[in-house]
Amino acid sequence: MKEPTLRFSDRVENYVKYRPGYPPETIKILKENCSLSPDWKIADIGSGTGIFTKLLLENKNKVYGIEPNMEMRKEAEKALKAFPNFISVDTTSEKTTLSAGSVDMITAAQAFHWFKRDIVRIEFERILKDNGWVVLIWNSRNVETDFENEYEKLLLKYSKEYPLVGHKNKQNSDIDSFYLPGNCTKKELKNSQLFDLEGLKGRLLSSSYAPTKDEEVFIPMMKELERLFNKYNNNGLIAFNYRTEIYYGKFRL
Repeated sequence: MKEPTLRFSDRVENYVKYRPGYPPETIKILKENCSLSPDWKIADIGSGTGIFTKLLLENKNKVYGIEPNMEMRKEAEKALKAFPNFISVDTTSEKTTLSAGSVDMITAAQAFHWFKRDIVRIEFERILKDNGWVVLIWNSRNVETDFENEYEKLLLKYSKEYPLVGHKNKQNSDIDSFYLPGNCTKKELKNSQLFDLEGLKGRLLSSSYAPTKDEEVFIPMMKELERLFNKYNNNGLIAFNYRTEIYYGKFRL
């Protein structure tokens, strides 16, 4: 199994094209519940290609994008070059290199399940201001419709890694225990994408656990994916529905 910091190196193109963004209402939630202000400094940990980072930058925040994967970091630097408040940092969540007490908020979008949590918590405590916030976010794919259930079965059938590394394995108890006891709140928003067949293929292949072309299961997996598309598409498009899960809280009162 690949080291987490290397898992997306060969998937950046598909990641950029086919991964969902985050609803703009996410920022509204952080403003209303965490008093997020444009003058806050934010560390976006595991910032990847900058999908969530961009929302923070559009809110006028200064954002440190902490990303150890070179390919993803370079893509973020290219995509966000118009934002002078973006600072790209080549390092890990365990050692951010940021100064003690230097940020008002830490965010991690689609990244927390990769962290070495005990070490990361110590680092987060170090770089946060005393009244700082920690925000964890996921786009969690729904498994409700017939298509969504069959897509889930496809992943379980063809990907040995999916049950081990898919973020659905995160436990609410693990998230709650990361925060000050009783200080974690969860909000949810609806999110969705529409894909044609090529988009659906790209969305699957953007996942770190998806088999690659050099694996025996790749061709039968893609044939089955095409079968699902042909069965469930509506006028040449198929919906990918998500719950955007937003957890926020503090480490210190």
